[in-house]
Amino acid sequence: MNLNQKIVSLFKKKKLKLAVAESCTGGMLSNAITSISGSSKVFIMGLITYSNQAKTSILKIPKHIIKKNGAVSVQCCLAMVNNLSKISKAKICISITGIAGPKGGSKQKPIGLVYIGVKIGKKVVVNKCNFKNNGRTFIQRQTVKKALNLLANLVR
Repeated sequence: MNLNQKIVSLFKKKKLKLAVAESCTGGMLSNAITSISGSSKVFIMGLITYSNQAKTSILKIPKHIIKKNGAVSVQCCLAMVNNLSKISKAKICISITGIAGPKGGSKQKPIGLVYIGVKIGKKVVVNKCNFKNNGRTFIQRQTVKKALNLLANLVR
């Protein structure tokens, strides 16, 4: 049984619902979960809020957060997961924002910098990841793998 299957099985067993808000992974996490038969019992929604406009209009991220900290920041990731929780009413929410490259990085925010926010009930954790710059697809896949591992470890 692979990790996505384990998560769907675990969530079904515990009667948990999941919602996802993704940016740099472009729907890959939602796809990883919904590719599993029976995921409709646990997966509520997946939002791909790729642009800053989508983050502000769909997830209601205050513009000043993005202007002050950037879309790739702890603050934005936190706002994404908290607002997703309000929209979806899911017990468990996860948000992803990062720089998958090959362009867009800087010294302060290099390519491969990703934030993953997980909210379970009232508890929120934001994980900062610095994935090796082995290409866009590699960074996206590593992000999904890390997100799935976080879900598996936080929900037992």
